[in-house]
Amino acid sequence: VDTFNTFKAPQPRNMIENSMFEEEPDVVDLAKESPSYPIDTDDVVYEPRSSRLLVRGLGENALDEDEEDYESSARLLGMSFMNRSSNQRSAASSYIRQHYSGSCSMPSTKTMVVGVVVLVLVASMLMVLYFLLGCNFTTAGCQKTNSTMDSIYPNSTNGELFPWADLRLPCSVHPVHYNITLHPDLTIMTFQGSVSILVQVLNETKNIVLHSSDMNIIKATFDGKDVNFLEYKPWQQIAFKFQEDLKKGQYVLNITYTANLSSSYDGFYNSSYVDTNGIKRVLAATQFEPLAARKAFPCFDEPAFKSTFTIKMTRESKYISLSNMPKVITTDLKNGLEEDEFEKSVNMSTYLVAFIVADFISVSKNVSKTKVSVYAVPDKKEQVQYALDTACKLLEFYNSFFKNEYPLSKLDLVAIPDFLAGAMENWGLITFRETTLLVGSNSSAIDKQLVTSVIAHELAHQWFGNLVTMQWWNDLWLNEGFATYMQYISIESVFPGLDIDTEFLNVRFKALAKDALNSSHPVSTVVSTPEQVEEMFDSVSYEKGASILLMLNATLTDGEFQKGVTQYLQKYKLSNTESENLWNSLSQVSKQNLSVSEMMNTWTVHKGFPLVTVKRSGTQVTLTQEHFLLNAENSTDDSSLWHIPLTYVSDKCSVLSSCKQVFHLKEKTATLKLPDQVKWLKFNVRSDGFYIVHYDEEGWKDLIGALKEDMNVLSCKDRAALINNIFALSRSGKVSFRQVLNLMDYIRNENETAPVTEALFQLGQIYRLLDKRSELDLASRMTSYIEDHFGSLMENQSWDLETSVSKMTLRSALLEMACSLNIRNFCVVIDSWIPSDLMRTVFKVAAQTDEGWGKLLDMYKHSINDPEKHKTLEALASTQDVWKIIWILQKSLDGSEIQTQEFPLVINTICKSFAGYLYAWDFVKENWDKITQKFSVGSFAIQSIIMSATSQFSTKTHLVEAQNFFSSLGTKGSQMRIVQEAIETIKLNMRWMENNLNTLQSWL
Repeated sequence: VDTFNTFKAPQPRNMIENSMFEEEPDVVDLAKESPSYPIDTDDVVYEPRSSRLLVRGLGENALDEDEEDYESSARLLGMSFMNRSSNQRSAASSYIRQHYSGSCSMPSTKTMVVGVVVLVLVASMLMVLYFLLGCNFTTAGCQKTNSTMDSIYPNSTNGELFPWADLRLPCSVHPVHYNITLHPDLTIMTFQGSVSILVQVLNETKNIVLHSSDMNIIKATFDGKDVNFLEYKPWQQIAFKFQEDLKKGQYVLNITYTANLSSSYDGFYNSSYVDTNGIKRVLAATQFEPLAARKAFPCFDEPAFKSTFTIKMTRESKYISLSNMPKVITTDLKNGLEEDEFEKSVNMSTYLVAFIVADFISVSKNVSKTKVSVYAVPDKKEQVQYALDTACKLLEFYNSFFKNEYPLSKLDLVAIPDFLAGAMENWGLITFRETTLLVGSNSSAIDKQLVTSVIAHELAHQWFGNLVTMQWWNDLWLNEGFATYMQYISIESVFPGLDIDTEFLNVRFKALAKDALNSSHPVSTVVSTPEQVEEMFDSVSYEKGASILLMLNATLTDGEFQKGVTQYLQKYKLSNTESENLWNSLSQVSKQNLSVSEMMNTWTVHKGFPLVTVKRSGTQVTLTQEHFLLNAENSTDDSSLWHIPLTYVSDKCSVLSSCKQVFHLKEKTATLKLPDQVKWLKFNVRSDGFYIVHYDEEGWKDLIGALKEDMNVLSCKDRAALINNIFALSRSGKVSFRQVLNLMDYIRNENETAPVTEALFQLGQIYRLLDKRSELDLASRMTSYIEDHFGSLMENQSWDLETSVSKMTLRSALLEMACSLNIRNFCVVIDSWIPSDLMRTVFKVAAQTDEGWGKLLDMYKHSINDPEKHKTLEALASTQDVWKIIWILQKSLDGSEIQTQEFPLVINTICKSFAGYLYAWDFVKENWDKITQKFSVGSFAIQSIIMSATSQFSTKTHLVEAQNFFSSLGTKGSQMRIVQEAIETIKLNMRWMENNLNTLQSWL
C-alpha cells in the first residue's frame, strides 16, 4: 500500500503508500487490557469543554454552538492556553480513599492454613493456564490447534462457547479455492454475496474457524448439508462446529450473506463524485489491506492463507466491473442487469483481492504479454496518458531487473475519486488516489515525480508482496520496505531527470527522526492485534526498511544484491516468507567474507539505530557506537550493538565514488588505523548508512572549517547529512545549539537543493515552536536569521517556467519560506500565469484575503485537475481567519464539500499556523468518535492526525492536556504507539526549549 505523505515539501507520496495515506478505516479494537505503553498522567478525567479559553475581541457576531467550542480554545493576540488545574483538582477529588472505623479480628490458625492451601491451588491453576497459553503471536505462520480447557473460550453472540481462543486462525484447515459471487446495489448501498470455499483439512478437527465482519449470514452448508455457525465479533471470527472429527481431505463450505457497502474507506465500500455537469455519480470499490477482505466475503483473512479465486460480479448495464483477472464472459441477466465472470486467479492472499463497479473509461497499451490499462472517470480521460506511458516503462524495467516476468495477462491502474490510501497494490488491479495517478496538461515535473513514485512503488509490489508475501504482518517491511527501495532504484534508472535521489535522502532523514524516539519499534516486531497491524504501516516499515536495503546494497559488490533478490523471488514465488529467507538468499550469492543474516538481523531486530562517535588522534581513529535516542534520560539500559558498515572519506579524496573507504564496526568500540595523516574525516558517505555521526570538538571544527573554505570538498548529500546530524545531536543534548549555528555559517554560500531544503526544514521547525509558544521576539529574530542566511538565494529565484525538478524543489522551498515569514517583498498575488510548481506558494498568499479565499474555494469546487485541486486545498487550509478554519475542519470531516480523505491533510496544514493549531487540536478532541469511525484506530491517517495536532506543543499545560485526553480514550486509541510518540515529542520540545532559549537569546 502506498501511505501517502504529502506534507513535507515537494515530496512524492511515500511512504508513498502511506504518505499519501494508506489509511484505512474501521477495524474493531481487540485490545481490552490497559495500555501496553502506560501514559504518564495525573488521575484526571478528560473533560474537553471545561478547558475552554474565553477569547475577547472576536467581533460582535455571536458564534453558533460548534464554532464557539473551537473558537474558545484559540490563543489569539498572544494569549496563553488556560491552565486547567482547577478542573484537575475537582476531577481528582472523586478518588478519595475510604477509611473504615473499627478493628478486624485475627483469623484462627485453621483459617490461615486453609487460606494458604487455597492460595497454593489457585497459583498452581494460574501457572498451568499460563503455560498452556504460552504461545506468542509474533512468529510466522498460523497457530496450532488450541488444547486449553473450555473455560478459557470466549462466548459467541448466541451465548455458546466459541471453539477458538486465539486472534490468529488455526492451521488445521487451509483454503484451496474461493468462488465468490457479488451483487452490489448502488442505489441503496447494500450487496448480496455468496462464497463457496474449497478447503483442505490438514489435521483432523471438529472446527472450521475463519473471518467474517459486519455481515448478515443467511445460510451455510458444508458438503451439501446445512450447518450452523457461531460468531465472535471482537475477533471478527466465525466457526463451524462438527460432532465428529473431519478427516484429512477436501470439503466445500458454502455461505450466503448480505451486507451494507462500507461508508468508510475499507472493505467493499461506496464512493461518489460530482461530474462537470453537477451530477452525483456513485461507484463501489475495495480496500482490503490489511484486515478488510473479511468485510466483503467470509474468508481466511491472513497473508499465509494463500488461495485462488474466481469472481462473478452482477451490475447494472450502465457500469463496468473490474477485478484482479481478465474478464471471461458477460451474461445478460435481463432487467438491466449483467453478470461479469473473471478468470481464475493466481495463488494469492485475501488482502490482494479487489473488485470495482463504476462508470470509468480507459486507455491501454501492451507490454510484452501484458495489457496495461489506466482507468479514470470520464471527465478526466485527458489526464491518464502519462500514467500509462510511465507504467509501461516501469513494467519493462522490473521484468528485466527481477529476471521474472509479471505473471498476469493484464495490469489495470485505476484512479478512484474517493480513496484514502495513496494507492493499493491489488494484484492486476492497482487502485490509486486521483492525485497519485492523473497528470494534467499544466502539471509540473514535481507533480510527475509524485505520480511516478507511486506507480513505481505499486508495480514493485507485484513482485514484493504479491508474488512473494510476508508470512505475517510482523514482517510487513518485506513488502513495504522493498517496494519503497525499488521505487527509487527504478526511477533513478528509467527517469533520471526526476531527481529522485534527493527525495530518497529526505526520506532517510525522516526515518531517522522517527526511529530516534523511545516509542519507535524494530523493523520486525510483535504484531498480535488489529491496531498493531494497522500501526505497522509507518515510516519504520517503509522508509527505514528501504534505508537498510540501500545500506546493504551499498555494502555488497558486483551486482550481488540484484542476484540475491532474483534468487529469492524465484525460490519463493507464490508463497510466503520471513526476513531470514531474504538474508539467506543474499548470503548465498555474496562472495564477501560477510554474513548478511548476521549483519542485517542487528538492523531488523533492534529498535532504533546507532550513533557513531569519532575521535581522531593523528592516524589513529577511535570509533564508538551506542543507541541514539533523542530522550536518552528516560530510556532503559540498552546494550544493543549493530554491525555497521562504516564508510568514510577524507581531505585526501572526498567527492569521487572511488574515494569511499569501508570499515565494519561490530563491537562497542574499535580502532581504525589510517595510512596517512589527514586534515579531516567525514563518515557515512552520502548518508547511505542508517546511522548518524558525532565528532569530537576538533573533528567538528575541522569539518566546519573545510566547508567555510570550500563547501565543494564534500558532496551536496554529505553537506545535507552534516546539517541533519548536527540538528539531531543538538536536540538530544549532545552538542550545543551554538555549534549548530557555527556550522550554519557556511550556508550563505550554499545553493544546492539537498542542504538548503534540509536547513530550511530544521530552522522552520524551530520557528514554529517559538511561534506557538508566543516567543514573539525570538520568532522575529529567527525570521531575521533566515533572511540573513538565505535572503540572497531567495532573491535570485525567478517566477518563470522551470524544467529542472531539483531547481523547482529549491525555489519552492525558498519562496514558500519567504512568503510564510513575510520576508522582504518576495511574495505578491499574481493574476497572470503561474508556474505550476509555485501554485501552492502563490495560492497560500492569496488565501489570506477574503476575496482570494473565496476565489480559491470556487476553484477547488470546480477544478478537475487533481494536483491543482490539492494545492488549492492546502492554500484554503492555511487561512488565518478563524471562521474559515472552523468551516474547513467541519466540511472535511463530514465530507460534504471537501472529501473526507483530505481530512488528515487539512489538519496538518491548519496546525502549521499560529491562528489554527489550537482550533485543530480542540476539533480532534471533540470529534474523536467521528474521526475513528472514518479512519481505523492505528491507521496511518490517525497517526498523521495525532502528530499534526500535537507535535508543536512545548509547554507543561499542553503536555498534561494531551496525556489526559489520550488516557481517556480507552479502547478507542489509548494503546496506540503513536500516542506514546506524541507524548514523547512534546516532552522533547519542552526540554529543547528549556535548554536553548538562553542560547537563542544570545546568538540570534
